[in-house]
Amino acid sequence: MKISAIHSDSVYSKIMDAPLEKKNDIYRYELMMSFENKWSYCHIPIKAVKPNGFDIIMASKMLGLIEPTNVDKTQYESIKLLSDKALWNACEQSVKKALKCFEDYGVELPVQEYVFSILLANPESPYTIMNDGYCGDGGIPGYILAWLVPNEYTMARLPVALAHETNHNVRFQFIKWRNDITLGEMMVSEGLAENFATYLFGEDKAGPWVTKTDMETLNEYIKPIIHDGLGVQGLENLNAYLYGDEMAALQNYPPVGLPYCAGYACGYHLVKHYLKKTGKNVIEATLLPASEILEKTEDFWND
Repeated sequence: MKISAIHSDSVYSKIMDAPLEKKNDIYRYELMMSFENKWSYCHIPIKAVKPNGFDIIMASKMLGLIEPTNVDKTQYESIKLLSDKALWNACEQSVKKALKCFEDYGVELPVQEYVFSILLANPESPYTIMNDGYCGDGGIPGYILAWLVPNEYTMARLPVALAHETNHNVRFQFIKWRNDITLGEMMVSEGLAENFATYLFGEDKAGPWVTKTDMETLNEYIKPIIHDGLGVQGLENLNAYLYGDEMAALQNYPPVGLPYCAGYACGYHLVKHYLKKTGKNVIEATLLPASEILEKTEDFWND
């Protein structure tokens, strides 16, 4: 198995020193080209055909990443923190450890080459603020990303987030992605990923997408709304269920009356309930269809 780290800090340093008109292309061709297959799968071109058209620059902004044109001397300290060798080592070890869990369990992974990187988040993005300064993406097998506003807290949490994303990376090698995926299926995937991350790093390292929801709010308010929406399809319709109304509003998606990352928190506790009830471990459960997990957890909604 091969794991390649794309060291973004050197590219960001180059962008920082480059003239404004060169920054976007350095970002495109020296950083994002390593993930071209991932972006292509998501229908995101590296460079738009027409000026100011949709491409990786616009997509990055939408994800909450810092725009290349804003990478100047004001980002010097962030780039310096991003170049910390201990951070890169901890993140690479997290990806390796996560993948090795499945190999040690006897799972033959179809994908044997992985590319990962750590990117700079935009500290002013509402997504960054709501996620306490860090986030990730691992839905396309073979490609794993995380981004952060570098500080002591986020740098300590990033390896945990990468374990979460690596779980997605493995799951979607066996469970085929569908554009008509239901809320229930998405919630199970997110619940599995966060249970896997806490399996490796401890429950005290759960992300804000879980810890910001207290159990009373979950049981009394969130569960009934989520339960009624389990069969909802279409990412635009799922958004508010998973991320909450505030995030959905930023993308002009319809609200459903839920707080920040309600679906993530609900999925985490649903999968936790499943694991406890069945005695299965999260490694085994990661490869199961969501329908099987949902069928075994019908009592979760009445707790």
